[in-house]
Amino acid sequence: MRKAAVAVVCAALAALAGCSGPGDGGTAAPSERWRPRPGLAWQWQLDGPVDPSVDVPVYDIDGFENSAEDVARLHRDGRKVICYINVGAWEDFRPDADDFPESVLGRPNGWKGERWLDIRELSVLRPIMERRFDMCRDKGFDAVEPDLVEGYGNDTGFPLTARDQLRYNRMIADIAHRRGLSVGLKNDLPQIPELVRHFDFAVNEECAQFDECGLLKPFIAAGKAVFHVEYAEPNSAFCADARRLKLSSMRKKPALGVWRAPC
Repeated sequence: MRKAAVAVVCAALAALAGCSGPGDGGTAAPSERWRPRPGLAWQWQLDGPVDPSVDVPVYDIDGFENSAEDVARLHRDGRKVICYINVGAWEDFRPDADDFPESVLGRPNGWKGERWLDIRELSVLRPIMERRFDMCRDKGFDAVEPDLVEGYGNDTGFPLTARDQLRYNRMIADIAHRRGLSVGLKNDLPQIPELVRHFDFAVNEECAQFDECGLLKPFIAAGKAVFHVEYAEPNSAFCADARRLKLSSMRKKPALGVWRAPC
């Protein structure tokens, strides 16, 4: 079919299904993406084989360590599944570790085998992250949780600025959306006002411990879920406020195994 004919068909059918033109990366129509609403219960398990027995509608699991069959099993049980991917640091144990040139590897970030990435190098990192998000899509995930998207506030070994981080985070959101995947903003609380419209939900660690949960209100006001965990605080110290703010909150152990204590 000629391009002109494709354009006519797209214009006529856009309201029904959306249509991708040549070279657009397969961007999904906004209505096709999963849009988690505030208050959804969830499970976050990054350690060990996924345990599908937790009765919650949302699972967040490691994209590399879980198979398409694992995702399909969760889907059969009616769950939405989020793909955890580290986009801010290099990990020496990932199968694509050799794809990262030495020039973009910074200082260790405190986790064994990990080093911060130079997020200014968009032309280097974009194709790597595109391949990772392709993997998430091809395994059937509904969304992506990109981790470590606040390198500008850490000692990375690079002179990263808030502007660098905004540019990178928007790129990450675009990569996800072009694959029909929802995407969550992980922490990075100071930049929520600039980023809330680019992300479909938020993932937060320890906002109660540091008295920062109010900064997540823009996501709730936009009708977007905030998936929240505390590690050190007892449930009695944060659950009442979490319910008032409509956060999806629970306590987890830092290893992020199966155990959870929901609000």
